[in-house]
Amino acid sequence: MFDSFLIREDSLENVYDENGKAVGFKFAVRIADYRGAFLSLHNGYYIECDGVEYPRELQKFEVNGKPPRTFEEIKKCVWEHWDFDDEAYVYVEKEGGLEPGKHRIGLQQSVLSQYGYMPWDEDWVKNPPVPGQGAGAGKTRRICYYDLELI
Repeated sequence: MFDSFLIREDSLENVYDENGKAVGFKFAVRIADYRGAFLSLHNGYYIECDGVEYPRELQKFEVNGKPPRTFEEIKKCVWEHWDFDDEAYVYVEKEGGLEPGKHRIGLQQSVLSQYGYMPWDEDWVKNPPVPGQGAGAGKTRRICYYDLELI
């Protein structure tokens, strides 16, 4: 539904550690669900950059003015809500960051259902689906591709 608007196109930038060394990259995202969602239901992303996949374990998520958190931390945020049209940031660990220029980003959100009980819901709490496989993709059932430029 909101596939064209999941990433803000001018938001790609490198992330640096306290010594000025590039340790990854980040970009701004919005939720694909018009109702928003409680953070505990946000299961991470399928992320591909220039043909390389970056699993959930290499991702952190920043929203609501709080520092970036892992998705293991996010799953405990049962009372914190990510509202529709609130911008968040996805951080991806990548030694050396990205080179300046154009990059092709593939993205699929995984936000677990909040509309009632489905037979697989209990299993997904214990064993969340891997983003990019379609399960838990909610409103973004396909991987969306964006051409972003790092200046």
